[in-house]
Amino acid sequence: MIQWRKSSHSNTSGGDCVEIAAFPGTIGIRDSKAPEAGHLRLSNEDFAALIASVKHNEPSA
Repeated sequence: MIQWRKSSHSNTSGGDCVEIAAFPGTIGIRDSKAPEAGHLRLSNEDFAALIASVKHNEPSA
């Protein structure tokens, strides 16, 4: 069973929340308000790059 985890900032961001889950070789990302809408999967490397760019407030490629 896949375990989705909500951001620790979810309660402070006004409801704009994402959840992540570990899949074999990838990371899943979905909207916590619409989990039935599906999810995006990124490689571990692409997910790490996304997090790094968010932390540095840079646009992702």
